[in-house]
Amino acid sequence: MDTVVRVTLVYFFLMAAMRVIGKREFGELGPFDIVVLLLIPEMITNALTQSDDSLTNAFVGVATLVGLVFLTSVLTYRFRWAERAIEGSPTVLVQHGYLVPRQLERERISPDELLAAMHQAGIETMDQVKWAILSTDGKISIVPWHPGERNPHPGERIPGM
Repeated sequence: MDTVVRVTLVYFFLMAAMRVIGKREFGELGPFDIVVLLLIPEMITNALTQSDDSLTNAFVGVATLVGLVFLTSVLTYRFRWAERAIEGSPTVLVQHGYLVPRQLERERISPDELLAAMHQAGIETMDQVKWAILSTDGKISIVPWHPGERNPHPGERIPGM
């Protein structure tokens, strides 16, 4: 039972820590992927090197971790509040061609990072961007204006864009 409690505490601690760190720091890997990657080898290593009393204890730890991952998955699927709490929500960085400075600061996104994402999307200037959204996986998605649309709202631009 001690193993179940310890694994559960470490799992939720790491999950909370990764939510605090932010979206951009993880890029391609989701926070739960990293939790699993960090915990399973550590538990199995202890059992294989016999620094733990039994292999059964390692299996209990892995089963607990797999159960927690499954439970987290079910909660995020069934309850919107759990999805927002665990995975976060997308963040609008550019709206109608203009920066949302508070969001850039909150997510620690520099204008250079935003410019690089724009260039990867084939966009040269800020006024060509309808939306730029930071998804929960840390990627910046750029939505350009459609031909014939134009920006109806004034706002702050990045100098030189």
